[in-house]
This record gives sequence, C-alpha cells and structure tokens, in this order.
Amino acid sequence: MNYRALSALLAFILIVSPGAHTPKAIAQNQDEVLVDIGGKSVEKDELVYLLSKGKGASGTVTGVSREEFEENFQLFVNYKLKVREAESLGLDKTEEFNREFASFKETLIAPYLIKNSLEEGELRKAYSRMEEILRASHILFQFPPNASNEDSLIVLKMALKVKGEIENGGDINELALQYSDDPSAKTNKGDLGYFTSLQMVQPFEDAAFSLPLGKVSDPVLTNFGYHLIQVKDRQKNPGQVRVSHILVRFDPQNAGQEENARRKISDIYAEIQKENTIWEDIVKSYSEDPATKENGGILPWFGVGTMIPEFEMAAFSLTELGEVSPPLKTQYGYHILRLEDKKPLDSYEEMEESIRSRILRDSRSTMIQSQVVAIQKARYGFKENETSVDNLAAALNESAKSTFGGVLESKGLTSAELFTLQGKTYKASDLWKYMQEEEFVPRSKGGTFDIWYGRYIASILSQTEQMDLEANNKEYQMLLKEYRDGILLFSLMNQEVWQKGITDSLGQVEFYRKNISNYQWKNRVEAYLVKVLDLSKIDIGRKALQGNGFNPSVIQAFETNFKSTASLAFTTESGIFEYESHPILSKADLGLSYQEISVDGTTYLINLGQKLPAEPRKFEESRGLVIRDYQEFLDKSLTDKLKEKYPVKVNQNVKEEAFIALNQ
Repeated sequence: MNYRALSALLAFILIVSPGAHTPKAIAQNQDEVLVDIGGKSVEKDELVYLLSKGKGASGTVTGVSREEFEENFQLFVNYKLKVREAESLGLDKTEEFNREFASFKETLIAPYLIKNSLEEGELRKAYSRMEEILRASHILFQFPPNASNEDSLIVLKMALKVKGEIENGGDINELALQYSDDPSAKTNKGDLGYFTSLQMVQPFEDAAFSLPLGKVSDPVLTNFGYHLIQVKDRQKNPGQVRVSHILVRFDPQNAGQEENARRKISDIYAEIQKENTIWEDIVKSYSEDPATKENGGILPWFGVGTMIPEFEMAAFSLTELGEVSPPLKTQYGYHILRLEDKKPLDSYEEMEESIRSRILRDSRSTMIQSQVVAIQKARYGFKENETSVDNLAAALNESAKSTFGGVLESKGLTSAELFTLQGKTYKASDLWKYMQEEEFVPRSKGGTFDIWYGRYIASILSQTEQMDLEANNKEYQMLLKEYRDGILLFSLMNQEVWQKGITDSLGQVEFYRKNISNYQWKNRVEAYLVKVLDLSKIDIGRKALQGNGFNPSVIQAFETNFKSTASLAFTTESGIFEYESHPILSKADLGLSYQEISVDGTTYLINLGQKLPAEPRKFEESRGLVIRDYQEFLDKSLTDKLKEKYPVKVNQNVKEEAFIALNQ
C-alpha cells in the first residue's frame, strides 16, 4: 500500500484527508474519553482532530451541522471498531505492518523536525536572493600548499594591504591583474560578471549579497583562499532566456584565422539582414556548432550566471522575439544570436525542490546539520565528558574501524563516558556497538574516533528528538496514530472485504441469487447508432444503412468502408441497449428499422433490430456489479459482527463537547 492509497482510504472511511496519532498510547484522561470500544478508550480529541481536518480540506464554512456530526460520528465508531479488530488479530505485529509504518513515519515526521525549519529558512533565503542578480569583481589570495598558520596569516595580511589600496582609490580590476591568484583574472581582471544565489560558494555568496554597492569586503575565507569582493551592480533577476545562435570558430593563437572568422561572421550578418532570408537555412549552411546547426541553432533555456558573461549579456540585451544581435566575440569564436523566448524567474513553489537539491549538495547542508546538532544539544541537556572524550580520541583516532573494538578493550576504555543526555550516560562501548551496526564508509578526513563519535552524537540526538515529538507533540501524535490506524484498517478491509469480495466466487453467486431482483435488464433493443460528424458525407451512411435494419453483415461492411473512405465523418456504436434511459434511443421510433433523428443539433442514423423484454441479468453479465455490492455487504456484515464482539459505550457528555468544539 502507498501514501496515496492510504489517503484515499481514510478519506473514504471518515470523509477526511490523511492524518494522525502515536504508536504509543496517549495518556487517557477519563474526562476526555469519548467512546469505549471493547475495553479500549478513544478520546474526544481524535474525533475533533479528524473532522476538523476534513472540514479544512473540503473548504467548508466553519462549523458542522448536527446531522453531519451524527453521520460522521457513526463512521468514526465503525472505523475504530475495525482498528480494534485488526489489533486483536495481531495485524499490528506483522513484519509487513512494521515495515510500512516505519516508512510512513519517516515521511510524516519530517515537517516537525528542527532540521526542516532550518532547511526551509535556507530555501527561502536562497530564493529571496535569486530575485536579484549581482555583478561583482574579486581578488583571490590563495594559500601555499600545506600552508601553516603562519602562512595563512601572511596571506591575510596581504589581502588587508590590498583592501587598503582599493579604499584609497585603487581600482579592484587593475589590482586583480597584479595580485589575484585566480587564473581567469588575466583576461577578466577579476570581473565575475552577473550571478545569483547558489552559483558561488556559500561564504562568497553571503559576503557579496550583504555588501553595499561599491564597498570592498573584508577578506572572505573560502576553500580557495581569501577573497576581496566589490559589488559593481545589482538588478532584478530577468529570469531565463532562450536563444539560437550561429558560431564561427577560430584559433585564438592564430591572428589570421581570427580575421577570417571576423570577416565571415560579418558577411553572415549582412546576409541575415536581407529580406526573405530564412534563419534556419543560414544556421545550417554556416554555423560551426555541430550540436545545434541542424536544429536552427537553438540552445537550452538559461539564466544569469550559467553562460560566459559576454554571451549572456548579449542574450539578455535582446528584447523582441526574433531580434538578432550584432556579431559578438567569445572564447569559443564569433556568434550571432537570435532571441527565441523569455520567461520570468519561476515561483518559489516551482523551484523549491531544485533549490533544496542544490542546497543539500553544497556546504549549506553541513552548516544546517551543525545548527541542528547545536539546537538539539541545548534542548535536550547534552553534557559531554570532555576529559574522557579527549583521552578516547588520543587513544583511538589512529585505529582502523576493524581494530577499534580491540584497542578499546585492551586499553580498558569500554566504560569510558562520552556524554549524558536527558539523564542517561552513554559510554565508549555504546559507540563501538553503533559502529558495528552501521554500514558507513567515512569520506571526510579525520581520526577514526572523531568521525564516528560525531556521527554517533547526531544519531542519538535525532532519536531523542523523535521520541520527544512522539511523547509531547499532540499534533504529531495524532498524525502518527491516524496513519498507524489507517494501515491496520487497510489490512483488515483488504483481508475481510476487498480481496474476499473478488476471490469468493461461491459467495458472489449466492449473493447474486439472494438479490437477483437488483440485477434486472429493463426493456432493450438491438441498435446500431451512427453519429454524423460531417454532413457532407451523410449520403454514404444513408445508402449503406437504409432499409437494412440491425444486420451484422451490413454493419461490418459499413465499418470497413467508412474507416477507409471517410474515417472522420462518423462515429458508431453497436449493441443491445436499455432504450428507455438511453439519451438517443429514448427519442427514437422503435417501430422503424431505419431512421434519422437529430439530438442537440447532431444527426444520428439508426438501425434497429429485435426488441427484448425486461428480464433478470445472467450472473456473468452482472459480475462487476455483484462484486461491488457483495463487498458492501461484507463490509456491513463485518461492522455488525464487530459491534457484537466489542460493546460500544458512548460518553454522551463528552460527545456533546466534541460537537461544541467543532462549532466554535
């Protein structure tokens, strides 16, 4: 069963959208007990929660009528009866249930976790930044290989010196030529062109988006070194553009080649200006981009910061669809661009998953996880035994995972304390047990103890947060319990009603015989109906059908003929129909074997055959209806049986409180 199936089931059972409550029993308050079902209490809040969700999902006005309340209350009781039976049958103890519930639980808990709110904040911040584009220049000061602290300090002092030169009137682009360790500075003088959020490493982005225009930043540390950044321009994000292009290549080291390419692109541009020239033909004849020359030169959609700056600026400067740019030079050659389409920045909702994917792939994911752990530590009273942890790190960081346990025992460190959390002490032996159970291959550099200890802390804190939610968050408790009960309900219904209704052929036949009055044909007639879609072809139909009545060979001949000569002129329908309720045949004269009638402005040619009186349907003719009705019968029988098995005691006072709560 999947999420969608469970959602549909709960909506059907209680006219609500999917929701919840915990696997643990929520502490029962007798003043809140709405109904006792076979000795198990159900609180008022569960009914109020479910009906409130259903009300919100349907968009109805606040409040529920007495009639609606009573109807839904009975559906609720029937629902809880079935859950009670599923528990009695042990369906909540099966491997399938545990696997499925664990899968749902992992999805359901996500919105309640600290991590979710932090991720949401980063997503919103990233999208907010995407609404504008920056143009910035930078100077990079790289560290030497295997840099010491002293080396790093020297690099920082150099960055501060150059910052002073800029603040005293120096030009960052000229100074980039002199000082920058970024290889591209030789050609772009440190000008990065326009960019937006998630296109630079996080520290660089954070600094750039916080800078006023023209102000030079303090040295910004990234994995590349120290950067000085100056923002030259800010604009609203123009969204995305799609262009087609013509490319003429040349070797940058060959001046003669470049001159020939420049002349060729000029000639092409002149050709494009002539009337009646076809862009696609020009592209196919002259473009030297093999990936696009056969499809009119069309490139994929792109936004700011994804193409080389000069190409990008030329593309976004085009304003009218079909507008052609003058020739421009890039590192790839000479181009002519034509604007194919433009569109604004997508909405947050459209970009949310893409932004999430990009954030979780860069350094922000590590930052978010660090923040999560810090909040969890503060919330749940994490206290580390720093001395013990330092000793363990010194003893175990050089050990491989395979020898970790042996070293731990040989040095008598298995009982060494790591930390306490909510009054419980965790020891080195607990860490070793965790390491044995986890299939994890460290990818980051560091000592064995440090890597596994950090991972272990995160795991324990995550479990603690989940247990805290189950114990103290009423909304999550409700949500979890509803899904738990929904899975049990689905399993019981599938076992006792749905599959049985489909596979119990003897039961189907017996049910059919006892209820044969429900499976009756009304008066019927053999009929061939031809709907005329093209009146200019109506004579074809008349000639073929007139005077023949319901004749299978005539019908077959007509079908064969019109499909080959007038396939769009007619649609046809053939069979035995209950004519009294039929939208076309109810208006026909059953005494005529052939007739033409008009219904709602459409002409029909009709051939009629034998009339058949009302009579019982055969079982084979009614099988689909019988299965449906048999399943409804099994469902009602199950509910009636459960009401006898599990006495239902309703607290009328609490029931009235539930009604009042829903109408406040």
